Amino acid sequence: MRILISNDDGIYSPGLACLAKAASEFGAVRVVAPDVERSSTGHAITSSRPLSYRPTTVHEFEAYRVNGTPADCVALGAHLWERVDVVLSGVNLGLNLGHAIWHSGTLAAAKQAALLGLRGIAISAPAGVEPDHGSYGRWIRRVLEVLLPASQLSLVNVNLPRSPKGLVWTRASVTQYDGRIAPAQDPMGRPIYWFTVSPLDEAEKGTDRWAVEQGWVSLTPLRLDLTDELRLDERRKVQPLDEAVAAAVSPPVSSPEAKATVREDEAESPAVAPGHD
Repeated sequence: MRILISNDDGIYSPGLACLAKAASEFGAVRVVAPDVERSSTGHAITSSRPLSYRPTTVHEFEAYRVNGTPADCVALGAHLWERVDVVLSGVNLGLNLGHAIWHSGTLAAAKQAALLGLRGIAISAPAGVEPDHGSYGRWIRRVLEVLLPASQLSLVNVNLPRSPKGLVWTRASVTQYDGRIAPAQDPMGRPIYWFTVSPLDEAEKGTDRWAVEQGWVSLTPLRLDLTDELRLDERRKVQPLDEAVAAAVSPPVSSPEAKATVREDEAESPAVAPGHD
């Protein structure tokens, strides 16, 4: 098994080394990670400049540091190392529970794997605990023993509590988002603002946050399709729009000309077109 490992804390994070060591018991490991910390970058990709990488080592493992985001690292690593079987991201120095999956660079690395048709597993731990092979290694190995054979799970978010006592399957917590703006001043008295979080009072049973609060390792299967099927069906009944006409007129398969036009428009998007900011 070929295991590509990345993170958002940077190539020299102790969590990355801990994960690489545990994963090496299951297959060949290669590390491709950002050259500096890229926490909370979400699924950003680098399109305004070229990417490059430099060889280094993470303990005894072959490793490369990239001047890009976690998503960049996985895309580049999968391109340079053919036939990657699974991408592991972490161990992140900080939990990624609930809505953190939207802005987490750790999750983005795993999501990028899923976007490429690979499997992605993100693993996070409390910020106040430095993951090491002794304290967390056996729990990481147990997580991998469960998830690596489960080929039908393409994307999984894993969170480790401070003192794990077992593993449970969970769903993502969707209580109110805990991001807020904290006003402050710089040394010159000018206003500045910090984006920070406020602790949530309650966690619903069965969610990732609840599990970690209770001391369980949380394993949350995710998917890339964000479509709200229930609301979609509801809207089609209440507000059918022009779907009947579109269904009657549009062919079931797009014409080459129609596809080419959309592909051209996509290529001009600032998100993917080289040379755009």
